[in-house]
Amino acid sequence: MTEDAQRTAVPPQESGAAGLAAGPESAGAPPSTSITGAARGRRAPLEWVAHGGILIPLVVTFVVLAAISPTFLHFTNLLNILDQQSAIMTVAAAGTLVLICGGLDLSVGATYALAGVTAAQLTQTAGPAVGIAAGLLLGLLVGLANGVIVTRFKINSLIATLAMSYVITGVATISTKGNLIVAFDHPEFQKFAATRIFGFTSASLIMILSVIVLAIVLGLTTFGRYVYATGGNSEAARLAGVRVNGTRIAAFAISGVAASLGGIIDASRTLSMQASSGGFLAFTVLAGIVVGGTSILGGEGAVWRTVAGCLFIAMVGNGFNLEGLDPFYQQITLGLILLAAVGIDAWSRGRQR
Repeated sequence: MTEDAQRTAVPPQESGAAGLAAGPESAGAPPSTSITGAARGRRAPLEWVAHGGILIPLVVTFVVLAAISPTFLHFTNLLNILDQQSAIMTVAAAGTLVLICGGLDLSVGATYALAGVTAAQLTQTAGPAVGIAAGLLLGLLVGLANGVIVTRFKINSLIATLAMSYVITGVATISTKGNLIVAFDHPEFQKFAATRIFGFTSASLIMILSVIVLAIVLGLTTFGRYVYATGGNSEAARLAGVRVNGTRIAAFAISGVAASLGGIIDASRTLSMQASSGGFLAFTVLAGIVVGGTSILGGEGAVWRTVAGCLFIAMVGNGFNLEGLDPFYQQITLGLILLAAVGIDAWSRGRQR
């Protein structure tokens, strides 16, 4: 294996974790001479804008909303933002791993709905514990199926997961006969997402725990380094001994479980769910990931960026609601923000070449 291939296999760690353990040669490989210190200095501000710059609009938006809307800073409103975004941020945090791996999971919305209706249905017959477990299992199976289809059959992840979303939505629609599934007679199911602990809902706490675990997995484990290496240069990673297909399958499996968890959270919160409930979830999740600075082309990103991106979008939406503005303007704004984020990523990659 060439020295260049070994260096490419070492992912751009944000957490400062050690490089990919591809062998003694890569561990002692000298830094690349193709990028001079001056070039690194010129790229630093650009990389900050592309990768860490989400903190600037996040803080600015927070300050502006606090200034124009006294209601925004109310503790209850801030907790409501966190609670309402708990499912989305849980799904987006896991989706970050898929995107960094060089994949894309558009089936999260359908998985979210399928797990939600399954949990609500089984709650009525077998109890909440069985419903929640079955919903999570379905998410795992969908994620594994996506990973196998993408890796073994070499189908583009966008097409594979889009097709899977149609299949899953069809299954959910058939199982519910197109009806809204309710579990109003089982308030114990609602405790899964709506229990208050120190003011926070259990849904918010589940999201926070999920985000922390995923951030640790991505930033501080060998699997996390493999995720970066797979997305950065899959062939070099394979030569370095990384199980590229296994890493991608695992990332899709994690995404599937997170999507099902998000669906169960929202089904528990409202005690209802239907097959079409996740229609726009995939777009919202992708927007949060990309706006946070994770590259759409893979190899770069972080869970904390995704959380910041989701919070930024949530605060923009909350500001529109507090000011009583037309929600259609919110959609236009979100679209423009997403275009700007993708444009900055493309510009950054072009300048780095």
